[in-house]
Amino acid sequence: MAVTPAPVAYLTSPLGTLALHGTEAGLAAVQFLDEPQPETPLAGLPECLREAHRQLRAYFQRELRDFTLTYDVQQGTEFQRQVWAALPGVGFGRTASYLDLAKQLGNPGAVRAVGAANGQNPLGLVWPCHRIIGASGQLTGYAGGLWRKKWLLEFEQPTAQASLW
Repeated sequence: MAVTPAPVAYLTSPLGTLALHGTEAGLAAVQFLDEPQPETPLAGLPECLREAHRQLRAYFQRELRDFTLTYDVQQGTEFQRQVWAALPGVGFGRTASYLDLAKQLGNPGAVRAVGAANGQNPLGLVWPCHRIIGASGQLTGYAGGLWRKKWLLEFEQPTAQASLW
């Protein structure tokens, strides 16, 4: 019996094509692609992909700051899931350090583990790991590439306020 591939919707963004993966249960992954793909007709896709497409488009048009989506992320250790759950708490236009996040999780010695979990975030952009920076303010690591992290932080800058949450 052939396995049916999970639905994917492609969205053209200022950062290149985004691949949105999901199931009927929710959004499973957001991935930056280096090769362009034509935008996907949304008819027939699961509602979660249509809604993710709509909300991401609104984000890039500066009409949305916080995502309200249904998720179906199956991977991740308990610690990774704790890190990912904390990411939306760093609001639009703000940043936090890896140390800030480790302290929030009650484990200030886990700075590297927080960084590693950030790098495995399956919903980058939606769970805003681009807002996590080095303690001295330097940009470090981003699965989509540092140029995208820099672009996203600058894009959100007009409403930036200093520091955490």
